[in-house]
Amino acid sequence: MKTWTAATQRLITLALLLLATATVQAAGNTSVERLKDAVVKIHTTSTPADYFTPWRLLNARQSSGSGSVISGNRILTNAHVVADATYIQAQKHGDPHKYLARVAFISHEADLAILEVLEPDFFDGLRPLAVGSLPEPLQDVSVFGYPFGGTTLSITRGVLSRIEHQYYAHAGGYFLAGQIDAAINPGNSGGPVIVDNKIVGVVMQTNTSGRAENLGYFVPPSVIKHVLEDAKDGHHDGFPDLGFRTQDLESPAMRQAYGVADRDGGILVAHVFEDSSASGKILPNDVIMAIDGFDIADDSSLEFRNNLRTNYKYAIDQYHRGDEVEIHLVRRGEELKVTLVAGPNRNFSLVREQAFEQTPEYLVYGGVVFVPLNMNLIKRWGADWHRQAPVSFLNARETRSSTDKEELVVALKVLAADVNLGYHDWKNWILESINGVPIRNFEDFCHRIVHGTETNTVLRDDGGFQMVLNRQGAEDSEQAILTRYRVPKANGCHLAGDKAAEVTP
Repeated sequence: MKTWTAATQRLITLALLLLATATVQAAGNTSVERLKDAVVKIHTTSTPADYFTPWRLLNARQSSGSGSVISGNRILTNAHVVADATYIQAQKHGDPHKYLARVAFISHEADLAILEVLEPDFFDGLRPLAVGSLPEPLQDVSVFGYPFGGTTLSITRGVLSRIEHQYYAHAGGYFLAGQIDAAINPGNSGGPVIVDNKIVGVVMQTNTSGRAENLGYFVPPSVIKHVLEDAKDGHHDGFPDLGFRTQDLESPAMRQAYGVADRDGGILVAHVFEDSSASGKILPNDVIMAIDGFDIADDSSLEFRNNLRTNYKYAIDQYHRGDEVEIHLVRRGEELKVTLVAGPNRNFSLVREQAFEQTPEYLVYGGVVFVPLNMNLIKRWGADWHRQAPVSFLNARETRSSTDKEELVVALKVLAADVNLGYHDWKNWILESINGVPIRNFEDFCHRIVHGTETNTVLRDDGGFQMVLNRQGAEDSEQAILTRYRVPKANGCHLAGDKAAEVTP
């Protein structure tokens, strides 16, 4: 038997170590290349509606974002990357060809969208990425995407620094979000946050307050999985709402007043909406102690992971429409258990939520342009809309709707003509009633205008100020006003079968 010298043995050991290192590096390089192949660039042409002139579109805008290939030959990205899109293309890493794509499912509230590519060979050779679990704080993460400043794939690293509920900038949804310190720039949106070769987040926004550096946010796995489950039947149900609103219960005096001074935690029910899941089962002044087994603290938080807390809405967000949710509460000192059926996520504000891929409603009557008050109109004042939009519009966002008053109607502007003389400078005027009848919603308003028979149409606001338009004068001048101001039709309401004057601009 041959005996190796010590020097020879050391050389053999070194060679084996080098071979093992090279093998590991090759495997790692192969893994990274597969990740790169699964991250695509998305090119979007979007043409949103102009809510200042609701019969027109804004100029087309080209933008780009990122996405990742997931199971079923689909691409996961942000909703805001493809919102109001009229043309979408997907481009693979290292491939100059752009492939036509379309939106298969979109959740604006969660800022997530699923795309399909119309050419099936796009996915040849691509391995889809699986959705993993939420990382722990301080865990290293990698962000893949195509930010501005170049055309090739970019990879940055950072750590997960915070996990809690945040307002999603795109449509104002309030959901769990992860915060990372990796560099995120325009174009990164929709790209995956990767840990162990799995998607643990979808990049969605950065902190642009000017007081923070390297703060980026991503949609976490729990929200991603909820949307993927919702997408299975192709119908958007969204996240559920139980139909009540609460406030913190940290005040010792309030805790004593509502019979929970000797208990830990709990939040006070401030309002229950009519025709909601909670209506008739939960009452104002009930104290909710737990939801789905999660104990609720008096600051409205719950512990969703060891030593990690977020808003109690987390417990509701895990459910889908039609699921049963168990609520433990205290009512006048007595402990009760209530089971609610998760209902649709309804808008309970007088201001409509922001809409996308929709034609705005409007009505031109007597040269006055009437519209429903919505977030699209408010955000038309630009990025600084919180300060630039009319105060009355902003205040209306905090006012709850009811069955008698579901939304507000605005006289947006006046197309100057003889019939509206005296009102030419009126704009952004919120109406309260028409001919003495309170306005319930925009459809109700349109119906009363279109089918009205009164000699004069009298419009009032809640302060008693009036605008009076002669009906015969409004009808006689309608065609001339539409032609003069290049308005294609007077009736942009969603009223099937109602008349609509049309002209060629």
